[in-house]
Amino acid sequence: MKVLITGGTGLVGTRLSQLLTEAGHEVALLSREANNVGPYKTFVWAPSAGTIDPAAVPFADAVVNLAGANVGEGRWTEARKKELAASRLDSLALLHRELAKPGHHVQAVLSASAIGYYGNTGDQLDTESTPPAHDFLAELTQRWEQAAAPIAALDIRLVTPRIGVVLSTKGGALVPLAATVKRGLGAPLGTGQQYLSWIHLDDLCHLFMAILADDAWQGPYNAVAPYPATNEAFTEVLAEVLHRPLLLPKVPGFALKLLLGEQSEIVLAGQRVSAEKVMAQGFEFDYPVLRGALKKLYSS
Repeated sequence: MKVLITGGTGLVGTRLSQLLTEAGHEVALLSREANNVGPYKTFVWAPSAGTIDPAAVPFADAVVNLAGANVGEGRWTEARKKELAASRLDSLALLHRELAKPGHHVQAVLSASAIGYYGNTGDQLDTESTPPAHDFLAELTQRWEQAAAPIAALDIRLVTPRIGVVLSTKGGALVPLAATVKRGLGAPLGTGQQYLSWIHLDDLCHLFMAILADDAWQGPYNAVAPYPATNEAFTEVLAEVLHRPLLLPKVPGFALKLLLGEQSEIVLAGQRVSAEKVMAQGFEFDYPVLRGALKKLYSS
């Protein structure tokens, strides 16, 4: 299979490219900058300007769209919110435009989404049919999925995995969390009872590969491991795996709101997200349990 990946130099895209290549597939990246040094063919595009190498989409049997600025970086000023939206919506508008043209053989598009779609749902178990919330992240994610939806009308299989917190030692939320715990400064955030729905990076990439390989996958799927943990439990297991004590009291929610403003919803909002639909499709997790996932990450 020939797979074209947008956002392919990020945490998920880098590992996915590696695993696809190891499995015998051919990977090309769609990037804002030409790269003649790396191992992958690179096509150049500029979503904000609506320009793209005309050979990019005709290269592919499938497209994996991971493009989107990191919601955890930079304060959520109005300008930053516009940037977060544009980085997602412009790329999908451009992909749709190219996919609507004749002369390509793309059969499937996997377009990333996120569990932020559900907002702060407490103990409720969120399934793919749970309606979206109305905070900033939920509305951003809803617009992201809506921007992808027209691709399905082109008779192309569209899958929108709603990705949880991706666990990796190479980047993402786990790196600063672990650094804090290693310094003896780890502590639950807010009440500590907010759920964190996570997935090991390799499980996420293998899930993407399963989606690309099988036409039965269509629409939204929760890309999370089957056993979410509360923030308090996650912090305790991480400290255990890293052989560090947890000495500090919980960090009060009001302090995080003062420090981070609206962005505090990233750590104070919780989603207890179901993986049942993914498992019903036959996918098997290598790392279904948090302790096993963290032990694997910190033993390798």
